[in-house]
Amino acid sequence: MAEIFQLSAPWWHFALRAVAVYVLVMLLVRLSGKRAVGQFTPFDLVLLILIGNAVQNGMNGGDNSLTGAVILAVCLIALNYGVAFVAARSPRARTFIEGKPVVLARDGKVFREVLKRELVSNADFLEAMRETGCSGIEHIRVATLETNGRISIVLSDDAPRSA
Repeated sequence: MAEIFQLSAPWWHFALRAVAVYVLVMLLVRLSGKRAVGQFTPFDLVLLILIGNAVQNGMNGGDNSLTGAVILAVCLIALNYGVAFVAARSPRARTFIEGKPVVLARDGKVFREVLKRELVSNADFLEAMRETGCSGIEHIRVATLETNGRISIVLSDDAPRSA
């Protein structure tokens, strides 16, 4: 029974591995774009599961003990809290971690090259227009891809309003 708690390496190896994998995965996710969790496609979900599986052994180093699992979980939660803490207090860190909003359209003109670069499909853009109640591109004052992956649209003053 005691072997399920026996670590195969010093505890700090697990902490170091957790930090390294966390930083690597955060950088990869940051580089992959601004898709919000609620906007994940089935392909994004499969990718997320596979990444979790791929990095598992890098974190645990083959250790299957409960103690190792607890150390890794605590480290990952602490890292996530630390990143959120720093991002909430430092605009520079927040920009590095989350990125900057990107203007997708302004004054009725959609920037198609920006949509392509940011991997925003025309269908996603039209969905955001519908959610805003925008009846046509000409009624857009500004459309922005926010850092959380959502598209926000501000309508022009002459845009028809739904009751």
